[in-house]
Amino acid sequence: MPATGPFDLRAFDLRAVEQAIANTEFAGHLQHFHAVASTNGLALDAAKAGARHGVWIAGEQTAGRGRGSHIWHSPAGDGLYMTALIAPAIPMQRALGLSFTTAIAAQSAIASVAGFRVRDQIDIRWPNDLLLNGKKCGGILIETSAQSVPISGPAMLRYAVIGIGINVNHASFPPEIDAIATSLRRELPTPSKPLRREPLAVAILIALDQEIRRLTSSLEPRTSDLTQYSSWISGKRVRVEARDDDPGGYTGITAGLNPSGFLLVHGDDGQLHTVLSGGLREP
Repeated sequence: MPATGPFDLRAFDLRAVEQAIANTEFAGHLQHFHAVASTNGLALDAAKAGARHGVWIAGEQTAGRGRGSHIWHSPAGDGLYMTALIAPAIPMQRALGLSFTTAIAAQSAIASVAGFRVRDQIDIRWPNDLLLNGKKCGGILIETSAQSVPISGPAMLRYAVIGIGINVNHASFPPEIDAIATSLRRELPTPSKPLRREPLAVAILIALDQEIRRLTSSLEPRTSDLTQYSSWISGKRVRVEARDDDPGGYTGITAGLNPSGFLLVHGDDGQLHTVLSGGLREP
């Protein structure tokens, strides 16, 4: 909720967050740092050392990463920079949906904490960008590892590192991204009052815990109802940007997801494309 008075943007009440998430799988595994290179880097190091649970939260990232070679703008105290390490017993095929699953959790959390409307205001640009009133306010970076391939049966997830970056109190951005980026504070009706990051961290972790429980239960993965969360997965004219090492790309109309959760695009070249990598933009 908006703060009622001045406070140190870099202060973070980890104990309050711990108490609020006591009934989730993340309880007892939280760490907070004033500044780190990358929360995903800390989680990956822990995972490689054998850890399978943990949450790393930072007040500042000096080397935050986005998709590909992109840098995530992570100034001190302005954003929520958080990474969760999980290891649910799910096939790698099902783990492909973690980006969108996490985006739904973050979208729900932002809506509940700041009051923005799901999809109408806080939208998901498949598979891992959060848009607020058409501008990027957050992103998801998933890094996974598979267990050794079994003799029979599907490959199983070893662990997943889930990085979440949300622009919370940014008043401005570097000139090269100011026109396409925003923060929760900038979009509030009374943007002069900064937001505390703890309620958002709590809401994200609770929502993410629920989504992970869904992934590991007998419930079917979210497929048919995804348009209620995102305006980008069906009927949206887009440009599909190629990977950083590929100068290509194409335009077309989004046509939903295939059974594996990959986006389908009816290209202007007459082909039905399956988007396996790359990002979406408005043409």
